[in-house]
Amino acid sequence: MATRYWAVSLPVAQGSSASALWNRLQESISKNAFDTPLYRFNIPNLRVGTLDLLLALSDDLLKSNNFIEGVSHKIRRQIEDLERVSGVMSSSLTVDGVPVDSYLTRFVWDEAKYPTMSPLREIVDGIHVQIAKIEDDLKVRIAEYSNVRSQLNAINRKQAGSLAVRDLSNLVKPQDIITSEHLTTLLAVVPKYSQKDWLSSYEGLTSYVVPRSSKKLHEDNEYALYTVTLFNRDADNFRTKARERNFQIRDFEYNPETQETRKQELEKLTQDQETLKSSLLQWCYTSYGEVLCLCVCARALSIKVFSSWMHFCAVRVFTESILRYGLPPSFLSVVLSPSVKSEKKVRSILEGLCDNLNSTYWKIEEDGGGMGGFAGDADSHPYVSFTINLV
Repeated sequence: MATRYWAVSLPVAQGSSASALWNRLQESISKNAFDTPLYRFNIPNLRVGTLDLLLALSDDLLKSNNFIEGVSHKIRRQIEDLERVSGVMSSSLTVDGVPVDSYLTRFVWDEAKYPTMSPLREIVDGIHVQIAKIEDDLKVRIAEYSNVRSQLNAINRKQAGSLAVRDLSNLVKPQDIITSEHLTTLLAVVPKYSQKDWLSSYEGLTSYVVPRSSKKLHEDNEYALYTVTLFNRDADNFRTKARERNFQIRDFEYNPETQETRKQELEKLTQDQETLKSSLLQWCYTSYGEVLCLCVCARALSIKVFSSWMHFCAVRVFTESILRYGLPPSFLSVVLSPSVKSEKKVRSILEGLCDNLNSTYWKIEEDGGGMGGFAGDADSHPYVSFTINLV
């Protein structure tokens, strides 16, 4: 599947026809750039309006295009991120059962959704408003998902960190803790290389430590977790003495209700994250087609929403063609997908098929600082041209 296309319109010379120009273009491409797929881009005669309106619309088309493309990239990146996290394998992508590139190359204007008698400004603004709503919805959905994911990540970091910082609740059992009127159990985090030192010295750190009360509960790559039982009144003094020996006493209070609450919170956040992730991914699949029908990161999209961007591109070609070639509309619009090595050859073919007067005028305007190329394109040509990237 080709991933990059040129949308091009060529002026039809007086006394000729679009069909005749199409035949000449097909013949030239097949002889000189046979590896370049070529298709008609069927654009109906739209409502032109006044020259001032067309000029104003031309200026806005570039800004609207940049906005729509920016939103589309956001959604595409979101789809890729969510699929990677979810382990989803991308399947064949279609639009109403048709491959995405085929939908582009067989484009048909939707008269029911975009009546050709509607002002061009109305069509463009309608698409822009639609995409702006999608962007707002995207921000809300991402914020909801990110908030839950951040909470869950914070909990998981506590669970996965070293014993010096991690949550100890899932490592300590009720029988490990002694709590009475006079006795208490502390949890000591001991560097792995200092375990012998701990076992030989903890009983003598203060005067009221219960002999042989220390038991190892857990060990990671850096530390070991030990219990030690002593008199309540000696706890603060023991913490101080332990710190002096590079033993960390972790604050911990075993509470079954708190443990259960934390467990339920973790389960709920995990479930909420999966629900929001699935919902966001499904929304992106659907909305991506509405934002950018010329990309292939949404599957099983509705043709109604997918066509929005295609119609926007058609309006761009039509508007710039009228401004370039004048009235009445007389131009041939096509899409082609040249390889990198064939680009110069295809450009030469296209330029050679332009009306001689138009080409001469164009070069004069270009050399004299005239209008230049199609709005938003870096290259200048004697015909309307811009690039469409499917991915």
